[in-house]
Amino acid sequence: MTSAATLIDRVRRELAAAGHPDRAPAMQRYMKSDMPYHGVPMPEVRRICRVVFAEHALDSPSTLEAAVSRLFLEASHREERYAAIQLAEHRLYRTYQTPDRIPLYRTLIAAGAWWDTVDEIAGNLVGPILASYPRDVRPTVVGWVTDADLWLRRTAIIAQLGAKEQTDLELLTYAIEANIGDTDFFIRKAIGWALRQYARVDPDWVRAFVAEHELSGLSRREALKRIGPASP
Repeated sequence: MTSAATLIDRVRRELAAAGHPDRAPAMQRYMKSDMPYHGVPMPEVRRICRVVFAEHALDSPSTLEAAVSRLFLEASHREERYAAIQLAEHRLYRTYQTPDRIPLYRTLIAAGAWWDTVDEIAGNLVGPILASYPRDVRPTVVGWVTDADLWLRRTAIIAQLGAKEQTDLELLTYAIEANIGDTDFFIRKAIGWALRQYARVDPDWVRAFVAEHELSGLSRREALKRIGPASP
């Protein structure tokens, strides 16, 4: 088995070696990032991660947590943060995805504070744990609904994007209603996105919800993008 330090070092070296300095400035501008890029496209980040993670298996939840935390929080280039999330999501560690990981993901959400990392953590890490352990995790997500950190609030709104028929409608409704007056673009977009996704399951519920609430124009457009408003 591999130590967290060995895996981290290998990931950093591989990402640096695969960099394209000519692409890096444009990637940084697009993401409005203070942190620089190596210039590694996301498909290549994923490929590197698959190879490195297969060759350097970690032996415990605590080792995984240490590796994910250090890769993300001590990143010198943004691709290292993407690699940290890929590591947390990796199939080898699915059994480690328990409520014990939620404090780590909260830390990463607050530290990342931008959609490229927050949305991945919300949808692919927090959401599945919430679905599997609702009694343990739901109170935490309920608390995030009104947190001062807008990225935790966004997470609370979009964490159930993949829940489909298992969506906790009471939680979704609370998350949206508590943030319905927020003027921040990322909150309004999240509201529309969450409703649009649930419309795949129950379009009539979404139409009725939109009709009954004073959503922003952005949230309303996003919610009804695929289904349209209710007939008069």
